[in-house]
Amino acid sequence: MLDQLLSVSTRNALSKLSETVNQGATAAGASAPAAAVGQPSFDNVLSQLAGSVSGKLETAEAISMQSMTGDVPTRDVVNAVMDAEQSLQTAIAIRDKIVQAYLEISRMPI
Repeated sequence: MLDQLLSVSTRNALSKLSETVNQGATAAGASAPAAAVGQPSFDNVLSQLAGSVSGKLETAEAISMQSMTGDVPTRDVVNAVMDAEQSLQTAIAIRDKIVQAYLEISRMPI
């Protein structure tokens, strides 16, 4: 069901975001300067975002499947799907801003 809700480009974007965050965390782990105490790093925030979106999509899918057997009211299904959709749209907007910032930095003269 999850595959039907997400387009191929959205699935690819989420998986690439997750891979990039994981690669950045391993590469930056040894060479990154000490972050301020109590402040999450950028890669941790992105990793949590990707995990949160994935979790909400899986929860919405599970609730949708439960509703087919009549175990869950329609209102709960709609709330879960709307929450997952909102999270996905937020993740896509953040991804677009990151790509836009990268392109802007890459165009800067050295």
